[in-house]
Amino acid sequence: MNILFGDFFIYIEFFFSLFALVNPIGLIPIFSSITSKQTIKERNRTNLIANISVSIILSISLFLGQTILNIFGISINSFRIAGGILVIAIAFSMLTGKIVKKADKNKKSITCDSAVSDDVSVVPLAMPLIAGPGAISSTIVWSSQHPSLQNLTICSVMILIFSFFCWTLFRISPLIVDFLGKNGINIMTKIMGLLLFSIGIEFITTGIKSILNI
Repeated sequence: MNILFGDFFIYIEFFFSLFALVNPIGLIPIFSSITSKQTIKERNRTNLIANISVSIILSISLFLGQTILNIFGISINSFRIAGGILVIAIAFSMLTGKIVKKADKNKKSITCDSAVSDDVSVVPLAMPLIAGPGAISSTIVWSSQHPSLQNLTICSVMILIFSFFCWTLFRISPLIVDFLGKNGINIMTKIMGLLLFSIGIEFITTGIKSILNI
């Protein structure tokens, strides 16, 4: 399997687009909150199951996303534009701080729900907090842009690496919270929001150019 130097950057860009979309650093306070009543062993189990679920969800989106779109008669260019709008909306919330306020509200409601059910690994942690609509949309768009078996295979490896990275972050979440603090996490969220804004615009312009044959 020959990997060109240019292809290498495609895979790196795919990884960082997932990182910017999910913003796992920004999810650390939520993860800490919804697992606060769990023992260390239970929290580690929740972390493991959540990230295994994320890798499965995103891998299915990567390999079957185009097929699902075909079943519903949705063109990939229309999906690129819709995905770009969704990504920009998420990015705007991150830049304005609205997503932080929303996360705080979700954190309170999730904590209340956790009193009834301790199993929060798949819902809401894996989906929709980590593998949310933005990450799934982005993965489907990437699979349509680079549909070869080699690209899909290596991108699936990138998904596994990303899931492992999230698992590591959540595993050491107490140390990260102490190190960055609330202000540090907010700064990281805004940086990720700026990157997301650029990715969303790129999705939209690519879709429009393809539809108009520019």
